[in-house]
Amino acid sequence: MFGYYFQLGMRSLRRNPALTGLMVIAIGFGVAASMVTYAVFRAVSGNPIPEKSAQLFTPQIDGWGPQQNLKGEPAEALAYTDAMALMRAHVARRQTFLYPVQLSVLPGNRRDLPLNVSGYAVTGDFFTMFDVPFRYGSGWHAQDDTARASEVVISDRLNQQLFGGANSVGRTIDLGGHDFRVAGIAAHWNPRPRFYDLFSTSGFADEPDLYMVFNRALDLQWRTGGRNSCRGSLSYTTWQGYLQSNCVWITPWVELDSPAEAAAYRRFLTNYAAEQQRAGRFDWAPNVRLHDVMQWLEQEQVVPPESRISLVVALGFFLICLINTIGLLLAKFMRRAGEIGVRRALGATRGEIYSQYLVEAGTVGFAGGVLGLLLTAMGVAGVGILFRPEIAKLAQLDVSLVGLTLVVAIAATVLAAFYPAWRAAHVQPAWQLKSN
Repeated sequence: MFGYYFQLGMRSLRRNPALTGLMVIAIGFGVAASMVTYAVFRAVSGNPIPEKSAQLFTPQIDGWGPQQNLKGEPAEALAYTDAMALMRAHVARRQTFLYPVQLSVLPGNRRDLPLNVSGYAVTGDFFTMFDVPFRYGSGWHAQDDTARASEVVISDRLNQQLFGGANSVGRTIDLGGHDFRVAGIAAHWNPRPRFYDLFSTSGFADEPDLYMVFNRALDLQWRTGGRNSCRGSLSYTTWQGYLQSNCVWITPWVELDSPAEAAAYRRFLTNYAAEQQRAGRFDWAPNVRLHDVMQWLEQEQVVPPESRISLVVALGFFLICLINTIGLLLAKFMRRAGEIGVRRALGATRGEIYSQYLVEAGTVGFAGGVLGLLLTAMGVAGVGILFRPEIAKLAQLDVSLVGLTLVVAIAATVLAAFYPAWRAAHVQPAWQLKSN
């Protein structure tokens, strides 16, 4: 019967091309506006590491006090003194500390011009904690952190630029005038948002070029290539003075496998802050935080407000389009009241009338979905007009978005057709036969 109802629906749509066109255009524009904004919202609000987001935490310790902190919230990163204390304590099973670096790099043969690269100084647990994939080699070991080794992991993109994509593990590159041994080549890995560095980035930066040993970067006195936030009067003029200041620039992450471990680590942070208070370094009560990945994204308000506003506006526009479609379908169906009366008099049930007109509405929804796909493709290409380039490029017309566009268009149109179909199914055959 579906095929029969589909034929009836197509025949009906061809009888009123103007009305049909209006409905298809309304559905197409409504669903396209919604899908374009949803594509952006989906890209910026997704879970960047779903398999471990509940086990990864970033600790915060208030080193500025109530007069200078962020409306009662601790700074988003740690000062050197606090970061080193947490590193030495090593309460968590795995932990990593990181900060951005900006360097120039020369390949091992030193025949090419230097390249400007960006990356991170990290500790060895970084790669295991965040499940960084490797094309060749691996990260370094804990003893390399202790030995302050000149090890580096480079991205596949940088490996292409320096070594033509070959297995370069064990080869040497010049970073900032110092030789480093390539320990591994990371495959493409750039979680969006970049949850592990929301202090120095918006969360949507390009893939890092390299990762180097944290302690080696400190030995070379390489300052952060990202944010550096300080409070109060600063009088340091040397590297050691900078390290002892209250400037925050190091981001910590710990891996805690259970709520009990998270609670224990939170107590450790509170006890550490209390010790600093007793030692006279802090003259305020302990003020610490411990956020997992999704809590951290919410805390840092990573989702741009314009993406939320655009999505709400687009959904409102789609709702208006559906209301207009309800009116058009009602007008279209009720113009065929005589035909419905004859069918009912010949034995058609109300369920069959429902089926016929819902199938017809689904056909309109499919046509609107096809138009919506074309408009969505155009919208995704031009989304940079509304959003920042690093966010706009995240919107992709992939298979899932294509399927969702068609499903939403058909489902929404069928839902919109329920009231017109109900009115059509309740036409009184006797009245129609008498009046006609």
